[in-house]
Amino acid sequence: MTTTETLRKQAMKYIKNADENSLRRVNAILEIDQCSNEWWKDNEFVAELDSRYEALESGDDQGVTIEDLKASIEKMKVTTHGK
Repeated sequence: MTTTETLRKQAMKYIKNADENSLRRVNAILEIDQCSNEWWKDNEFVAELDSRYEALESGDDQGVTIEDLKASIEKMKVTTHGK
């Protein structure tokens, strides 16, 4: 199996078990990668970033602490790999 195939398989396992917030983060990363050149010219993407920033600043979205993110990753590892 090639490295690309392995990465796709691993990504699909992650996506299959991810919660909504995790999927939103993955989607944002993929969107950034897709338009990595001159992303700031994409009005829809910039509006989404602004909206998320405003939600964090206003407290409407509590965000995720690095500790919560690490705990979520560890939980997924146990769920996925049983370790």
